[in-house]
Amino acid sequence: MLEVKFYDTVDESLLKFAVIISKSNGKWVLCKHKERDTYEVPGGHREVGENILDTAKRELKEETGAVEFTIEPLCVYSVTGKTRVNETGEESFGLLCFAEITEFSGKLDSEMEKVILMDELPTNWTYPLIQPKLIEEYKRRLN
Repeated sequence: MLEVKFYDTVDESLLKFAVIISKSNGKWVLCKHKERDTYEVPGGHREVGENILDTAKRELKEETGAVEFTIEPLCVYSVTGKTRVNETGEESFGLLCFAEITEFSGKLDSEMEKVILMDELPTNWTYPLIQPKLIEEYKRRLN
C-alpha cells in the first residue's frame, strides 16, 4: 500500500523529485509516455548538484516543450511504498509545483510521446495512487 503525505517544508537535501501540476489557458497539461497508455503530470528525478526548483523547470521543459511559463513551489510531498521508481519502498520526498504555461515549443526532449491539454482530469493515471492525491492537494491549497 502506498502512503502519500504533504509537508510545508523538509530539509532541501531530501528532495529527490519534482512534480509540476500545470495548466495552459485553463486546461490541464498532461503527458503521455511513449511506452504507456496512461497520463501523468510532468516531473522527474533531481540530477546531482541541481537545485530542486531547477529540476522542476528542466522537467517541465523536457516533458511538455514549455518555453514560456511561470512556476511556483506549492509544498513537499512524500511517498512511502514500492513504486516503479522506488524499489525499496522507503519514504521518498519531492517538491510539488504549479506552472502556468503560456507557450510551447512543440518539441519534446524526453520519453513523452505527446502533451495533451484537457478540460477534465483523466481516469487512467500512470500513478493512480499518487497523482490524484497531488492534484487534490493543489486544489486544497488554492482555497
